Amino acid sequence: MKKDVDNIKRQMILYLFFAFLMIILNYIIQKMNILFIYPWVLDNWGDNDFIYAFYCSTDPYNMPELIGSIIAVGITYIIKYFLDKFLVFKKKEIQLKETSIEFLKYFAFAILTTIENIGIQFLFTNAFHTPLEISLVVALSIGYITKFFLDRRYVFTKNSLSET
Repeated sequence: MKKDVDNIKRQMILYLFFAFLMIILNYIIQKMNILFIYPWVLDNWGDNDFIYAFYCSTDPYNMPELIGSIIAVGITYIIKYFLDKFLVFKKKEIQLKETSIEFLKYFAFAILTTIENIGIQFLFTNAFHTPLEISLVVALSIGYITKFFLDRRYVFTKNSLSET
């Protein structure tokens, strides 16, 4: 019993440490989007109505931030999947069928928590006029805690936990 509790603590510490690193990476990606990619797209394709409406527009919503958030979350979830599988939950199998099933479950939950993340960030930024840094940290923290419990329970099942 104590070994199980210690294992859960170790998993959660590692999981949240990697989540912290992904929050930093997410922030860097979003800042790069706002500082470099958005101005470049606006200068080169801002006269295209479709691109302007769905990426460059800041009225009524900040579309560059929303799109940057979606891209950043996607990149960080791909990296985090491999960290979680091999380092947090210590899965050793790399068989295509098992990994594919895990990957699909992981990303199904990622979609749900991404909607949660983006929704919270969008609400904080647009309704409460919270700075990006605060809304990002709050949204991603809530999302990663939710995701830990989903991943532990449904993605990286007890079979993998007994390997540790």
